[in-house]
Amino acid sequence: MNNRLAAAVDLGSNSFRLQVGRIVDNQIYPLDGLKETVRLAAGLTPDRILDSAAQQRGLAALSIFAERLRGFDPTAVRSVATNTLRVAKNAREFLLKAEETLGFPIEVISGREEARLIYLGVAHALPNPRQKQLVVDIGGGSTELIIGQNIEPIQLESLYMGCVSYSLRFFPGGRVDKQAFREAELAARRELQSIVHAYRETGWDEVIGSSGTARAIMDVLEQNGLSAQGITHEGLHKLSSELIRAGSASRMRLQGLRADRLPVLPGGLAIMSAIFNELDLQHMEFSDGALRLGVLYDQLGRYHHDDMREATVNRFMQRYEVDRRQAARVAQTALGLLQQLVPAAREADNTAAQFLVWAARLHEIGISVAHSSYHKHSAYILANADMPGFSRRDQAWLSRLVLAHRGKLERMQSLDKNASEWTLIFCLRIAVLLHRARDDQPPPRLAVRFTKQGFHIDMSAKELEFLPLTAAALAEEARQWATVGGELRVQGKT
Repeated sequence: MNNRLAAAVDLGSNSFRLQVGRIVDNQIYPLDGLKETVRLAAGLTPDRILDSAAQQRGLAALSIFAERLRGFDPTAVRSVATNTLRVAKNAREFLLKAEETLGFPIEVISGREEARLIYLGVAHALPNPRQKQLVVDIGGGSTELIIGQNIEPIQLESLYMGCVSYSLRFFPGGRVDKQAFREAELAARRELQSIVHAYRETGWDEVIGSSGTARAIMDVLEQNGLSAQGITHEGLHKLSSELIRAGSASRMRLQGLRADRLPVLPGGLAIMSAIFNELDLQHMEFSDGALRLGVLYDQLGRYHHDDMREATVNRFMQRYEVDRRQAARVAQTALGLLQQLVPAAREADNTAAQFLVWAARLHEIGISVAHSSYHKHSAYILANADMPGFSRRDQAWLSRLVLAHRGKLERMQSLDKNASEWTLIFCLRIAVLLHRARDDQPPPRLAVRFTKQGFHIDMSAKELEFLPLTAAALAEEARQWATVGGELRVQGKT
């Protein structure tokens, strides 16, 4: 991957951004960037429906990015969506159009995953990441606060407050007065109260702001002599007083105020003031590293087999006390079956093979809750837990595979009949069935292939006769595939 181009697309609640970088010796050197102010969060109705105007603004921005990304290898582009598309009820409808416009898949990431990627980007842009950093990133719909050291996060949090949402909520029409600003700041302080104690206990050596709100505030403070360098508590107080005195950001006569930031400055300033007050901050520096740079470095880590998802799977196995030997047996057999059916699964970093192995390693985590219906508990955990490195789509995929690994297949009837996921479900179910004894005896040798409607298993007739429990389980498995319109033939060869 050395000397190759990579790109990250960030579908934020305020702006959509594209970052193109060149990879040289495990470092990423930014080459090109595009930014489109979309105000996606402004199109979110009170019942959390993303209106058509906001959708059109988003699609227009993505069409511009699509031209710049023309000719890029699909593996070199990663696109992530943040808070507005986490909460919008019609996000799926928009994402289908967005992916078609952009030409690449788009992942909706969780708040904590967003925080992790932000910290990864900031840490790679810092001169001394060995110090303990508090990173603050105020976005359009959410605010991420991270404490980390040596590119490893220690505390991660994403709070539901952003410069767009707060500007619309507390400063309609851009009007600002003392009471409205106080209410906005108090609302932000209430959001922060749930994390203040833990963050103060952890502590930090320096404070870093990232992304648009922090840069906009810093520029205004420095260019108007309100701060010598960076963002200060005193400077924030002076800027807030100036904003209240002017009555709106558009009436302020200060250097450094960019037109595209004016509508969201009041909300962002109120949140920043709340953070300084609640965490008792005096000074904040700024870093150009942010979400999109973190996405690029995360891509680089995956290529060099330093995949955060692998680390997450290992942590989950440890946390939920998974029987590692059983998980390894199931994973090995399931992968062997998949490689018979899909030869491409033998290739390194084959996505389907990766997810099948991860599902096999995690399929029993629900036993830590209860053995009865443990597959349902496993699926629930995988769908709802914070899983660093995994997007929401990734987690949903893992959850479906694990839910389907035993019991009735009818619960998967909503899955498209032609989805390749059925192949992974087949491999995992058969592997679990073959290792029911949970011992180190090698499983019976199977030859598997596709049929028009499903799958065919060839097995030694002597083994079928010698293993009546396995034969009965395979017969039941055939009945399960029939319930979803599929087919499983089992043939004993002499």
